[in-house]
Amino acid sequence: MSAAPLLCSDRDGVRTLTLNRPERRNALNPRLWIALRDALRAVTDDDGVRALVLTGSGGAFCSGADISVPEDVHPNRKLRRLTDVALALYELPIPTVAKVTGVAVGAGWNLALGCDLVVATPQARFCQIFARRGLSVDLGGSWLLPRLVGLQQAKRLALLAEDIDAAEAHALGLITWVQPQDRIDAFVEDLGRRLAAGPPVALAHSKGLLNAGAQCTFPEALANEARAQPGNFAGTDVGEAYAAFAEKRDPTFTGRWAIRSEQKNA
Repeated sequence: MSAAPLLCSDRDGVRTLTLNRPERRNALNPRLWIALRDALRAVTDDDGVRALVLTGSGGAFCSGADISVPEDVHPNRKLRRLTDVALALYELPIPTVAKVTGVAVGAGWNLALGCDLVVATPQARFCQIFARRGLSVDLGGSWLLPRLVGLQQAKRLALLAEDIDAAEAHALGLITWVQPQDRIDAFVEDLGRRLAAGPPVALAHSKGLLNAGAQCTFPEALANEARAQPGNFAGTDVGEAYAAFAEKRDPTFTGRWAIRSEQKNA
């Protein structure tokens, strides 16, 4: 029986999804696309998961879509798998972290860019390889790249399909942190723990506001913020934060709703 294409583990409120096709540098085949889509959707329904780490096994992140075995299905169906994964990742209300070792190529790189934060080793390598394959960018690359690096650099990466290293990716703003190979696991574990300890409702609001802010006017952003903030005050986390500040201790955030309905006697 073949190994599971996607591994899942939970620790301290952090779920780690590991692409597990090391013999293909974790290239995404139909089975892995579907497993990843289902796993991302399942996270949304699990209140115990407060942060997500996405990584790859065998010293690579993801070498993109697996084109080694032709598939006799309509291209629209293939692209639906990609769209489903990209949307499921984008719509997650919790913070997401890509831990990148080795290659992140094509759809694999855009999968990492779809996460909120990216941590990579100095040995990591990146490429928008689509043009080399006679293809245009996918998995959200046309939306993600211009917003992260600007239109001109996005065109350079997509049209020339150049390989870049972790240092250049970091300089361009495509990586949040570069960590040595022997420290990246501990760094991401600590990062995940810190994110999971945050106020879940407030973090979800901030993530949504920042995503929307990339596409709206300043007055619209202010209006969105004004609509979101009352939802935070209606929960228990604001009171807990104030109490922890007064008591000089770390807060314990739960994301619970503070307002309770009261039944009136007839």
